Amino acid sequence: MNDAAPRAALMPLAVQPLTPQAFAPYGTVIEAPAGAGRPINGGNAQRFDLVSDLQLGTANGRPMLALFRAEARRFPHQVTEMERHALGSQTFVPLGERRFVIVVAPRGAAPSPETLAAFITDGLQGVTLAPGTWHHALLAVDAGDFVVVERAGDAVDCDTCAFAAPAIVDWES
Repeated sequence: MNDAAPRAALMPLAVQPLTPQAFAPYGTVIEAPAGAGRPINGGNAQRFDLVSDLQLGTANGRPMLALFRAEARRFPHQVTEMERHALGSQTFVPLGERRFVIVVAPRGAAPSPETLAAFITDGLQGVTLAPGTWHHALLAVDAGDFVVVERAGDAVDCDTCAFAAPAIVDWES
C-alpha cells in the first residue's frame, strides 16, 4: 500500500462476491451455467454458449484478443484512478483458477470514491464491462494469465479520472 495519503482520507470499499445480478449495472458476468452444456466433437466436449454483450464495432473498431500476464496485487490497495472505454466493451477471462477484484463505477460523469463498487471473482468467472463503465485496472489476486477481448481501432478509447483522496480495497483471501 502506498502511504502517501493520510489514513483518514482513505475511503474504505467493501468487496462483495461477483454475481450476475449485482454486476448487471456495469456489464455481464461470464461463467459456465449450472448443468450440462451441449455435447460437441462426438461427445468429447461440452459447449456452453456464454452470454456476453460484446460491443466492439463503434468508430470502425474491430475485435482485439489479448493476453494479460498479471502479477498478484497486494492488498490493501489504494484506488487513485479509474478508466473507461466509451467506444467498446472490455472482457476479462482468467485462464485457470485466477481470482481478481473488479472495481467499477456507473457509466456517465466522472466517478468519485463514493460511487465505486468492488467485486471478487471465484477464480473461474470473467466479466464483460459495458462501454463507458468506469473501472480500475486489472487487480489480480492470483498471478497468472487473463484473456482480454476489447475494441481496437484508430480512435483512442481510454479516458481516465484521478481521485484527490483514494478509496481503499482491503480484501483478504
